[in-house]
Amino acid sequence: MKLKKLSSVLLASAMVISLAACGSGDSGKEESGGNADEAAEAITSIDQLEGKTIGVQTGTTGDIYVTDEFGEDSVERYNKGFEAVQALQQGKIDAVIIDNEPAQVFVNENEGLKILDEAYTEEEYAIAVSKDNTELTEQLNEALKALKDDGTFDAIFDYYISGEGEAYTVDETVERDGELVMATNAEFPPYEFHETVDGEDMIMGVDADVARAICDYLGKELVIEDMQFDSIITAVQSGKADVGFAGMTVTEDRLKSVDFSDTYCTARQVVIVKE
Repeated sequence: MKLKKLSSVLLASAMVISLAACGSGDSGKEESGGNADEAAEAITSIDQLEGKTIGVQTGTTGDIYVTDEFGEDSVERYNKGFEAVQALQQGKIDAVIIDNEPAQVFVNENEGLKILDEAYTEEEYAIAVSKDNTELTEQLNEALKALKDDGTFDAIFDYYISGEGEAYTVDETVERDGELVMATNAEFPPYEFHETVDGEDMIMGVDADVARAICDYLGKELVIEDMQFDSIITAVQSGKADVGFAGMTVTEDRLKSVDFSDTYCTARQVVIVKE
């Protein structure tokens, strides 16, 4: 499978941000936002977020952390990260808290935005699995270890994060027995996003290609189901999906509902503001 380099991903993300209609927050607040238009001083530190209106993607750890720290009245929720970024550009909110790699994509392709130097929080990504499927969790851990040991894992990350090397190519010689259904939210570049490949709309990115490599290792056919982020855990619990693979952070609350594979990535939440 021949894929475009990361630059095409960034350009596509920029086009979506520029052309998409502005998303409204789920909280039901008025469209004027909170304090964005009133703020006379640029935000240069996390300490200045108190009393500001902060955009987050619904159901993410950013949503959880911001609500816990600053309160419900400070949060403006969006179904997609780029919708929060667009609201920031339009002066409807004061800041966006989101994972670092997607933040880099949004800031690189949109003038007038920056990421604060200080990370808001650090966290670990893993694959969500039903608590009833311990065998699959063990298989995923075995596959992740093998992919890290043979360099496949690093090669996938280098391609999407640094734009180096070649894209992962599915091994067409593998004999497959059954499917692995992956629930994701393909609005999170460079981890998962839509891209046209040979005229076909496909979900690409770090998580998607790691899932393809896992399926090559396990001898499974990968099926990707794109859905709202806050529906992924429910999909795994109900059996609609085998795994939740979407830059998902391991949290105590999520561990009450699902199990997780071994950690495959250490990430951080960052703050996007206007320059």
